[in-house]
Amino acid sequence: MRIRVLTFNVWNTQGPPERLALINREVQRLRPDLVAFQEVVRTDQLDSLKLLIDGSGLKGFHQADRQPITPPYAAEYGGTALASRWPCRLVEVLDMRFADAPDVPWASLAAAIDLPDVGSLLFIATTAAWRPEAAAIRERQALALADLDARYRQDLPTIIAGDFNAEPDAASIRFLTGAQSLSGRSAFYLDAWSGEGTGSGHTWVSDNPAAKADGAKLLGSGDFARRIDYIFVAGPGAHPRGAARARAGSAGAFQRRKS
Repeated sequence: MRIRVLTFNVWNTQGPPERLALINREVQRLRPDLVAFQEVVRTDQLDSLKLLIDGSGLKGFHQADRQPITPPYAAEYGGTALASRWPCRLVEVLDMRFADAPDVPWASLAAAIDLPDVGSLLFIATTAAWRPEAAAIRERQALALADLDARYRQDLPTIIAGDFNAEPDAASIRFLTGAQSLSGRSAFYLDAWSGEGTGSGHTWVSDNPAAKADGAKLLGSGDFARRIDYIFVAGPGAHPRGAARARAGSAGAFQRRKS
């Protein structure tokens, strides 16, 4: 079975008013089966997730659906959301804030997805701390994601998608891809973009006028090109009864192994 996975940073309420409608048009064109959305604003006046998936056939959840409190800055920076074409159960919304990252309102969402005739998988949508100097926080968040997976993983390999605000050589990403340990622990997830012919995969570039000003302020340089958004698929060691392989960067093929 093939599935299509999309991760997209909505960029809260930045840009022109028609931006959400344009994203919705692209979501309908791409026809993803699973989507991780970042910086999705939900207030009494605006439900961005509803506008993003309207007419797409997807059912979505926002972190506000489960969180008992509204984190500070949520109206400004939004929250994390996920959407699925198939039946899904939201099993946990994990608060990703730490004492030294109080201005990050984004949570991680974990949902059990029921794939027709194949089985179920865990889909995690996440957003990591955004400040360039927050590498240590992002490392702790990566460990928290591995724990979240361990609590709810299904027979089929887990998918984790989102804006990790870190390049491939960062410790948080190297931990997730099995290239290094953190705090005496190891994990292994396949980076779906890796492989021959996939290209750089840059998702935050100064060529984008919308990103140039913020990037220059954060990095101290007006010229940058970074890959900070990822789709990870759990390795076979954690899922002896299921198998998956990445195709074309964002599409996956899943099958259940015979017992």
